[in-house]
Amino acid sequence: MKGLAIVRMGVDVPYEQAWNLQRRLHARRVAEELSDLCLMLEHAPVYTAGKTTLPGERPTDGTPVIDVDRGGKITWHGPGQLVGYPIIRIGDVIAYVRLLEEVLIQVCADFGLVARRVEGRGGVWVPGDAGHGLPDRRIGTIGIRLSRGVTMHGFALNCVNDLSWYNRIATGEAADAGVTSLSAETGRRITAEEVLPFAEKRLAEALGVEPYDVYEEDLS
Repeated sequence: MKGLAIVRMGVDVPYEQAWNLQRRLHARRVAEELSDLCLMLEHAPVYTAGKTTLPGERPTDGTPVIDVDRGGKITWHGPGQLVGYPIIRIGDVIAYVRLLEEVLIQVCADFGLVARRVEGRGGVWVPGDAGHGLPDRRIGTIGIRLSRGVTMHGFALNCVNDLSWYNRIATGEAADAGVTSLSAETGRRITAEEVLPFAEKRLAEALGVEPYDVYEEDLS
């Protein structure tokens, strides 16, 4: 059975460092020098803007934003948020996005939280409760790039991050939408480190393979 190599990059990883590594590994995966793999990490605080980001959705206070080559809108990455960058060969991009959504839904379920897709909105959401004035709340985002049959970028799941970072940006969602984290929803501290093995397991299961650890230096 072909496996999925997991590269754990750690915490406070600068965005440019992970992006540069993605590009190098993507080129090697395209050339069939590597098998499928996934980078797992927590970024140092950063805003990144995907291809469909509008000018009015960017911070108005001069906060720096990195423009990237993935799909989707502007978002935030940082401590307490688990980020996964699968670099894998796929055939159907829509099916792949649905697969990543299902992975995040299953990880939330592993921690006793019901999450779902919301029609017309990207990412994975915790259902709202109109009777108690609670809107749908986004807990996970997905933004990918497919080039020469191999993916880049991927998913982010809010675990115990500071949600106030989202106050500086407009993500293009409706006014009746919010943002949340596993910790905020469950009432207990759930770290990205705690979530990491569940995310690895669910991603590998969805791809029909087994995960195994690889060190970054082994890929040079």
